[in-house]
Amino acid sequence: MTSSPISRRAVLHGGAAAGLGIVVAGNLEAIAGPAAARAATRPAVGYGDLVPDPAGLLALPPGFSYTIVAQAGVTLLESGQATPSDADGTGCFLGPNGSVLVNNHEIGGSEPFPVPPLAGLTYDPGARGGTTTIEVDGQGRRLREYVSVAGTHNNCAGGITPWGTWLTCEETEQKAGGKYLKDHGYVFEVDPHDRAANQNPVALKFLGRYSHEAVAVDPYTHAIYLTEDASGPNGLYFRWTPPAGFRAGKGALRALAQRPDGDTAGSLQAMSCFRGSQHVADLSEATTPGTRYKVEWVEVPDRDAKTVSVRKQFTDAEVTRSRKLEGAWWADGGAYFVASYARHDDGSVHEHDGQVWFYDPRTETVTLKTIFGVNTDPEADNGNYDGPDNITVSPYGGVILAEDGEGVSHLVGVTEQGKAYPLARNELNDSEFTGPTFSADGKILFANIQSPGYVFAITGPWGRPSNADVDAS
Repeated sequence: MTSSPISRRAVLHGGAAAGLGIVVAGNLEAIAGPAAARAATRPAVGYGDLVPDPAGLLALPPGFSYTIVAQAGVTLLESGQATPSDADGTGCFLGPNGSVLVNNHEIGGSEPFPVPPLAGLTYDPGARGGTTTIEVDGQGRRLREYVSVAGTHNNCAGGITPWGTWLTCEETEQKAGGKYLKDHGYVFEVDPHDRAANQNPVALKFLGRYSHEAVAVDPYTHAIYLTEDASGPNGLYFRWTPPAGFRAGKGALRALAQRPDGDTAGSLQAMSCFRGSQHVADLSEATTPGTRYKVEWVEVPDRDAKTVSVRKQFTDAEVTRSRKLEGAWWADGGAYFVASYARHDDGSVHEHDGQVWFYDPRTETVTLKTIFGVNTDPEADNGNYDGPDNITVSPYGGVILAEDGEGVSHLVGVTEQGKAYPLARNELNDSEFTGPTFSADGKILFANIQSPGYVFAITGPWGRPSNADVDAS
């Protein structure tokens, strides 16, 4: 994400149905050769060409509109302070009057509006990040906003649990020292409805201490799948398996973390992929949608990374790495997850500007669903997209990706047939989109522009997006 020291902007200067899988956008020849480039599909119409916004915020398809739900430094919390900076991953839950949003704030440094360190809600008074909870009505209009967790660091993405809570992730490996009174790099559970349940935040240390990005939770086994956004070496994909006798539900993860053996409860493992008997060291090796790898899981030796970062506890021969592992979402009986981009100079085998993967726990495989070729002209709004980050599965088919790349920034849809289309364009600046998530009734898409910090409710004539080519008659 933007505030991360390894964000793509900092490094580069210059439902999804199982049918997802056509190569979309960008310079395909760079990753897969001339034949693949000739076979590339054109972007899909989706919901139609975007209409410029007279207010200079969001360009949307015809018939769509937006409401500003919250704005950093402008709207106010119940406690009187301004809405915090850097809205990021967001969970949406059914509420008594409409929807309840739990909104991450990826605050790690000098952002102007911190999450207020309110008494009883603060993990570490030296950290300025956290989450706010926003209640809206059935039309997406703001009713109230308040702090739900404070004193955490660089809250990036996360994920919704089957029991109706939000897991907020710290994208950092910051250890205690100086202003920080505690180690960071953990996951915390946030209850969107019960404020008392969020008192005295508890780090879920059994999920490991590393640069967490996002999570997806299996509703049947309650296994938790986690992405790591890190480099030097590149990050890993993890699975946490609950201990025997674990009964999932609100408060269960917190109670598990507070047991005497809570720091190491369950099993935390890293993914290792194979093509037949050949080990796959890097997910960028895959250049063709439909590529499938068998998965094995390798136990993490020291999940709290007391002396060595978790990803450095393995050799490249033991695990499968990926540059910029980002968003995650559970749907279709498995976990979707995103690799934002890859470059040769970060150790990747092939270059690309985004992959969407699907892990199937029944077959213990990962399948490449969509790949974006290298975007050679990111300043041009011509259907070339790059740097997918947060992901959500659309109730109308396909997925929606928040673009965090170079140049023009979009919410990008990908149809079930694998064609990309623009759903929204940031007309204000080149800041990334974050946190796309639908209301329970599918009528509202909530999404954010991270800087200067907007939360939007997008409505319109939703339906299955067109898969027609742009030049189709």
